[in-house]
This record gives sequence, C-alpha cells and structure tokens, in this order.
Amino acid sequence: MKKYSTVFVDPRRRRLARRALGAAAVGALAWITVTTGVLGGASRQTGSTELVVDGAPGYAVEHFDYPQADKILAEKKILLKRGDGHITLADCAGGTGLLEIMARNKTDRICFKVVGDSGWLTLEIPAVYAIKGNDYTTAVDMTVGAEEKSFDVAKNTWTAVGESADPEGREHMLVEIRSSK
Repeated sequence: MKKYSTVFVDPRRRRLARRALGAAAVGALAWITVTTGVLGGASRQTGSTELVVDGAPGYAVEHFDYPQADKILAEKKILLKRGDGHITLADCAGGTGLLEIMARNKTDRICFKVVGDSGWLTLEIPAVYAIKGNDYTTAVDMTVGAEEKSFDVAKNTWTAVGESADPEGREHMLVEIRSSK
C-alpha cells in the first residue's frame, strides 16, 4: 500500500497564496469586462467604438483638426484647418517670440505661438503681405489663383511675402506654416 505524506504549509503562506489567486481572478474579470464589454453575461455598450477585424475594437484616429476652428472663424475671420498642435493662434500682446502676420484685410496683426522642435499648420488667411519670424526656421506656402508659392521667413525680422514680393502685386492667400528649430 502506498503512503501519502502530508506537507505542512505555513498559514501565512496560504493566506498570501489565496490573496494572489484572488487578485489574479479580479484582474482577469476586469480584463474580460474591458475588452468585451460583458459583465456577468449581460452585454453593455459604453462608447461608440467600431468593430474592425475579427470583432476587435476600432482604433483611435487623430485627424489633426484645429480645435474651436468654427468659433475662431466666426470671431476673427481666420480659417484654421489642421495642425500638429505646435503652432497655435496667440494674442499678439501676449509676449515675444511669436510669428506675426500682416494681411491687407485685417487691421491688427495675426500672431502664432510655436512650441516644440517643429510644427505645421494649414489655414487660410487672404491678402497676406508680410510675416515677422521668430527664433524658428519658418517657411510658408501661399496660393495666388491656381499657382502655389513658398517663401522662407527670416528669423526675428519682417519678410515680404505674397503681394509685396510678387512683381505683379497679386493678392496671395496664406495656406500653410511650417517651423522647425
């Protein structure tokens, strides 16, 4: 006949093992709830996710649309489209180191703050004729009719762009700003 031996386990180790197993069970239940949206067999939709492949949740997609662009367009008549968040509209009285833009149809300057190592912003500001650079290397794209032109903006000084740099004096629209350190 085979003899079985009894192994003595310290009660503290038993409690530790029970706690570890309990924590693992709670973690597994939380993971199942989050990934499937199911709790206790009842289905529950918590957001507007789309299923993509094999029932997996959809991906978050950044469109880079400028926040509150509609409000800025209504108040300031400046169409800000998209950007990476490193070039933002700023109050010209708010400090130094800003990109400053002069447009014929605006009585005040339009200023942008640049942060980070690089940035880009697509926008529409008609009749732009001068831009004052900051400490960043900046280039702007402008359109006149179907023609596209690029201008390099000098650091910390005013640069003639658009109609003031065009031999024919045609009105140019600022459509993109790109800056880097």
